[in-house]
Amino acid sequence: MRAIYSTLILLYGSAIRLAGLLGNSKARLWQAGRQNWRKDLKRLNLNEQKTAWFHAASLGEFEQARPLIEEYKVRFPAHFILISFFSPSGYEIQKNYDLANLVVYLPSDTKKNARDFLNLVKPTNIFFIKYEFWFNYLNRIKELEINCYLISGIFRRKQHFFGIYGTWFSNHLNAFSHFFVQNSSSKNLLKSIAYSNVTVSGDTRLDRVKKIAREDFKNPLIEAFCENEKVIIFGSSWKPENELAIKLHKANSRIKIIVAPHEIDANKMTQLKNLLGKKSQLLSNAKDFGLKKDSTILVIDEIGLLSKIYRYATFAVIGGGFGSGIHSTLEAVVYGCPVIFGPNYRKFQEATDLLENEVAFSIKNEKDFLQISILLLQDSTFLKNSQNKAKEYVEKNTGATQLIMEHLLHKK
Repeated sequence: MRAIYSTLILLYGSAIRLAGLLGNSKARLWQAGRQNWRKDLKRLNLNEQKTAWFHAASLGEFEQARPLIEEYKVRFPAHFILISFFSPSGYEIQKNYDLANLVVYLPSDTKKNARDFLNLVKPTNIFFIKYEFWFNYLNRIKELEINCYLISGIFRRKQHFFGIYGTWFSNHLNAFSHFFVQNSSSKNLLKSIAYSNVTVSGDTRLDRVKKIAREDFKNPLIEAFCENEKVIIFGSSWKPENELAIKLHKANSRIKIIVAPHEIDANKMTQLKNLLGKKSQLLSNAKDFGLKKDSTILVIDEIGLLSKIYRYATFAVIGGGFGSGIHSTLEAVVYGCPVIFGPNYRKFQEATDLLENEVAFSIKNEKDFLQISILLLQDSTFLKNSQNKAKEYVEKNTGATQLIMEHLLHKK
């Protein structure tokens, strides 16, 4: 089975290299970032110090790791902090993260790479985030008996660990010293395959978004646009959500709408502005020339603002639910902001929790969207109840980072 798995990993690497040759920019970054990693690690000579290795697939998982990295740095300031990413979308944005001593791409999960990487890094503690399971790395970690933790883990019945032929996969989970999972169902699934070293800690992202919400933030331009009116923010939006923004604007042209698209580049911003119509304005344009008096749609063409401007929203529409899966709902909910999203949300525990608590509302089409939007806009009691439940959810579910740190300190 290991030979089959390793062969598939090699084939995947070959497919990425081919995609790079054919012009795929992410594939080229994926390949280029993994060159000469052995030489780079040898020069650091990490044998001389204690190292904490945090691995995240991409940017979303890094946000889950971030509060733990920050707390770890406070508790163990002398430790070398190594962060690895699988995806260019995580690495390219966080390669200069100030709390890390080194940020790298994770070498492909071959037996030789796993052996060499761990021999060169010699980590004291390893933290894999959410659902990063690389079986040659896990096998080597177990052989070396290194402390290894799964953070904000999620397990589902359909995963290969729990299937008829899941024994080979589930045996590798014994590399983890402890599992910190988001929900009781994950704990029960692990228990069903004889793993009891599990704590339901919740999602460390809540600690992260709560910290962001507490930071001082003022944006006079956006505040002037909002003018104490009801504001709907379409966050990390794709085409389906952008089209819903247009429908809402036509249904009620007096409300203010902020659209923060998931992908930002000059051509797409121009196309989006044209789609949204004459009453829309790019934030960059407003900075240069001032807000147009008749502007009722503001397009955020700047990275890094979304998680802070949800504070201005009456409610938010979260992108991705009509595609591969929703983007972060917690960034909005932390401000007591109800959220609406499409039908593809089931991989996200917080989305299920928020739906059960009437903080979130899932829609299948335009009719659903307009119905719940009008209810939130016109029924102040319904809106206030949802806002209060959002705040209660945040207060009840923060603290995962401290729980994990207490476990680490107790082991010491």
